[in-house]
Parts: sequence; structure tokens; C-alpha cells
Amino acid sequence: MSGNWSLSQTYRSSFGRVKFDACGEGPPLVVVHGTPWSSYNWRNIIPVLAQHRTVYFYDLLGYGQSEKAEAASLDIQNQLLAELLDHWGLQTPDIVGHDFGGTTVLRTHLISNRDFRKLAVIDPVAIAPWGSPFFRLVAANEAVFQKIPGNIHEAMVTAYIRTAMYQQPDATVMANTVAPWLGEIGQQAFYRQIAQSHQRFTDEIEPHYGDIKLPVLILWGAEDNWIPIERGQQLHAKIPHSEFHAVEKAGHLVLEEAPATIAQKLVDFFIDVKA
Repeated sequence: MSGNWSLSQTYRSSFGRVKFDACGEGPPLVVVHGTPWSSYNWRNIIPVLAQHRTVYFYDLLGYGQSEKAEAASLDIQNQLLAELLDHWGLQTPDIVGHDFGGTTVLRTHLISNRDFRKLAVIDPVAIAPWGSPFFRLVAANEAVFQKIPGNIHEAMVTAYIRTAMYQQPDATVMANTVAPWLGEIGQQAFYRQIAQSHQRFTDEIEPHYGDIKLPVLILWGAEDNWIPIERGQQLHAKIPHSEFHAVEKAGHLVLEEAPATIAQKLVDFFIDVKA
């Protein structure tokens, strides 16, 4: 599954076309990526989970192989996920989300009122304040960034993604992660999704973290300089029945830096040995 990454199925949602796939056998487990990533960045973890579960994975609207829709903000992503759960016929699956994927999972539970058996989040955008100086700069000048020459845009996106990792990134991983954001459509989508990233979408759910009743696992890259680990500890304190684990020598893109550790933590959390 680590070769050419291609999602084979298409769902025509109320918001745009979404590419997805599934593999494995057993009870359902849904995997959700964040920004500016795609399901590709889960490729080393999904096969491990698929040894125990039927794993459903997709590219968020506006990302990866899914349609680069004009509107793909966080308040749309939770509605999309709710639609996908219905499309897949899933009632109370296990679910895990990274970064904005974690936000989407939390919003789907708290705003869309979808229940899960267990929920895991990895370096999620969940506690205010958030939004880097780069995010704020793009939000205030999106039209300018849309006009940047393609080669300069590629260099900027590459440099930006590199800051998400504590360890030196592999060239192939970098190229495949950057690729969806290249070309005229990709460039427009990249800056558009940043400009649509409003803190109000987490402000809406943050007061309700204490209402979460299901078991929650929180994983965090110890060297995350996008969202400091202190935010993860604050989230842990707000959510009852949650457990927190730091992943050493890993930054925000912990899926790429420590896939074996992440996979094992998720297996330990989700998989009931007695089942």
C-alpha cells in the first residue's frame, strides 16, 4: 500500500466529489487526515490497523484526490463526514483524526451528534488560540498569494510543510505531500483552505469537551512546533475518560515521523484483545 497512492472509490456528497477507499476486515474504523495533508500520509499506518479492522479512509473535500471545492471549511468537513458515515452504513465506528481531521472528528461528535465507540485524536486543532502568522498573512492577502508564480509557490509550500516535522523529511514523502497543491487548481485550493480556517469552528466546540462520554485517546508529537504539546495536555484536562501520550522525537506530522509508534498506540487503544 506504500507505492502509488490512489483512492479507488468516489462519493458525490452535497458539497463535492470525495475520493475514498476501505481495506481490512472486522469492525469499522474511520481514519481522517488534516491540513495540508491527505490520506497518503496515513499509508504506513492503515495496513497495521487493517489487520484488525475494516478501515475507511478518504481525502477531505478540497484536499488530495477529492474535489478542490470552493467551500471546504471545517464546518463543512463535519457535515461531509456525517454523510460519509451514512453512505458507509456505519452507526458507532471507532474513529481517529489528525490535525484538522481531529477537529473534524470532534465536531462530527459534538455538532453533528454522531456517536462513536472510541475516539482518538493526534495533534488536533482543538484549543484556542491557534493559527500561525503564516495563516494570518494568507487570510489577509489570499488574492496576492494566488498570483505567486508556481515555482515560488512550490518552494513556499515545501518549506512550510518541512516545519511540521522534527526529523529531516524524506524527499519522496515531501514530493507526494506537496503534489496535490501544485498547478493552478492546487495553488488556489492551498491558499483557499488556509483563508477559510477560522478559530470560530473550534470556539464552537471547546466549551463542550467536558460533555464527551466515550473513551478518548490523545497522541501528540513531543516536538510539535505547530501546536505545542501543552495544548494537548490542556485538551486532556478538558475531556473526561481521556488518556494522553507524547510521541518522542516527532513533530506535528507524527504520522510520517513515528508511524510504528502511532499504529501500535492505536491498536492498543481500539482493539479489544478479547473480541
